[in-house]
Amino acid sequence: MVRLTLRLIAKNSILKLRKEETISQYLKKITHINFSDKNIDAIEDISLCKNLSVLYLYDNHISEITNLNYASNLTHLYLQNNCISCIENLRALKKLEKLYLGGNYIAVIEGLEGLEKLRELHVESQRLPLGEKLLFDPRTLHSLAKSLAILNISNNNIDDIRDLETLENLNQLTAVDNQLQHVKDLEFLLEKLLKLWKMDLNGNPVCLKPKYRDRLILMSKSLEFLDGKEIKYLERQFLMNWKASREAKKMNKKRNIKNEDGSNSYIRNLSLKESESLLTKIMYMNLTSPKPKGRRQSKIETLSSPPKAKGAPLAEALGCPKPRASPAALNALWGEGRFLKSLSPALGPYKHGYKHGRFPAGWSN
Repeated sequence: MVRLTLRLIAKNSILKLRKEETISQYLKKITHINFSDKNIDAIEDISLCKNLSVLYLYDNHISEITNLNYASNLTHLYLQNNCISCIENLRALKKLEKLYLGGNYIAVIEGLEGLEKLRELHVESQRLPLGEKLLFDPRTLHSLAKSLAILNISNNNIDDIRDLETLENLNQLTAVDNQLQHVKDLEFLLEKLLKLWKMDLNGNPVCLKPKYRDRLILMSKSLEFLDGKEIKYLERQFLMNWKASREAKKMNKKRNIKNEDGSNSYIRNLSLKESESLLTKIMYMNLTSPKPKGRRQSKIETLSSPPKAKGAPLAEALGCPKPRASPAALNALWGEGRFLKSLSPALGPYKHGYKHGRFPAGWSN
């Protein structure tokens, strides 16, 4: 195995050492170091590389992140495909913008507090024990809330990403080949991440759910790419129109139910005396309405007509008091039907009589 030392850096650097330069001066000029796939298993003190900004150490055998505390100007760090099991010793890298840690043994995303300029975090394909999933430390997520814009958590057996709601500036999320199951969890997340414009969830069980794509497009106005496919303007507009139409139908249905409940409430509040009076009026309508030819008479229709009082309306002869409800209200009762049908089989003639203006004088307000 090989250890990363200052001598190894100087030996493999592209820059040439001038005669008048010391090693210290020479190392200060180095900004990029590439030791990928060099069998490196440890990082020694490289504090003399004070202007180091990009460090490539992927495809090695590094098990611990050490001796990077003094690389204060480091902006890009590539440590994917190593043997790292814990994210540590990075809090001093205040200028770090991109961190690549995919393909390691990391079980918890932690230890990134204070990295206020970190814009990209790649932790895909961690080699975890069977049945375990990648977890997120809430303190780290809170610390990255303002800065993190790109996050890759693919292939980590993750079944819930609602904790990512704190990443308010996230605009690209890649979480393919995980175990996400519920569309509602994704809708919850999209409702919080108002700047997210690209999301890839291919390979998750949730992608097979009915209306999966439609529901996510409707939930997020900022989303432009979903699962590698662009969201066209016409596609979004069509779904928005469909949603508006559906909501309008629901509102009409609720309004009808509310009106129906109002009619039921009126009927339930009728007293026994008022019910008897209403039945008497219905019977009267049956007796006075025109009889369509060929129709069988009801039992009420076979009754003899009540005697008329000379010079007085038939309603008064029947002893019917003036009702509180208007003809329109009584007609609403007919529309309800259920209560009236329990009172008399003569409802059909009642409505027929109302249509022909057969309400006796004095019965309407």
